[in-house]
Amino acid sequence: MIDVDQLRFAYPGKSDLTVKDISFHIAAGESFGFLGPSGAGKSTTQKILIRLLHNFSGNVRVMDRPIQNWDKQFYNHIGVGFELPNHFGKLTALENLQFFGAFYKRPVRDYRQSLEMVGLEEDAGKRVSDFSKGMKMRLNFVRALQHDPEILFFDEPTSGLDPANARIMKDIILQEKARGKTLFITTHNMHDAEELCDRVAFIVDGEIRLIDAPKALKLKHGQRRVRIEYTNEKPQTKIFPLDGLGQNPEFLRILQEEQLETIHSEEASLEDIFIQVTGTRLR
Repeated sequence: MIDVDQLRFAYPGKSDLTVKDISFHIAAGESFGFLGPSGAGKSTTQKILIRLLHNFSGNVRVMDRPIQNWDKQFYNHIGVGFELPNHFGKLTALENLQFFGAFYKRPVRDYRQSLEMVGLEEDAGKRVSDFSKGMKMRLNFVRALQHDPEILFFDEPTSGLDPANARIMKDIILQEKARGKTLFITTHNMHDAEELCDRVAFIVDGEIRLIDAPKALKLKHGQRRVRIEYTNEKPQTKIFPLDGLGQNPEFLRILQEEQLETIHSEEASLEDIFIQVTGTRLR
């Protein structure tokens, strides 16, 4: 669905490349995460893929067509949720959806049902200038979905949202993935990436350092051991090798005789792996 080969880009007037010879491929129906700290080149790459930035070098194909060969029909096939909401503040939420929905040459979802999906049905008639940041983010999100595009681009989709609304957004993204949509998600939130993405790419200073599935990364970079905490007059902690755990006599004794509090495998988090691979902390 998306093929990128040796992509390079520098902003006008800048001698340094923002994107440095990166290559990746995204299959139809795949959820692909582009992970990195601020300034790594995530949003720049997305802007190239949605035809907001030009004058790049390398090859970029979307839906089996060079991106330069697409005309305005391209936007009927993609939906974009920007990191910073962009609406007309003097229009209501409903009017914003109606205005942007009129641009598409394909049917759009029922506007009020779209607002209901993200908990904004009671605010349909409210001017967007009176919305909180979280409300604007939800409106921005649902606007990307309204024409039912084949490819969805989300830049920090849960930024500025409380946990409950972030959960709603992630559930909708997973539902769209289940419907066969292709997703390109840029974020520095490793928890979101692990939950939403089939594969992730680590990008730092415009270079991709690693691409793999989150589970494969955690298995490869984690430690094969288990940490348990239990109470025996006072809190105790012990670590056991994962291999042969079911036959480990001390582990079995603790399970049978002690008050077990917690048990955890010592797998690495995506953030741990990112730091290990790139030497860079997220911020």
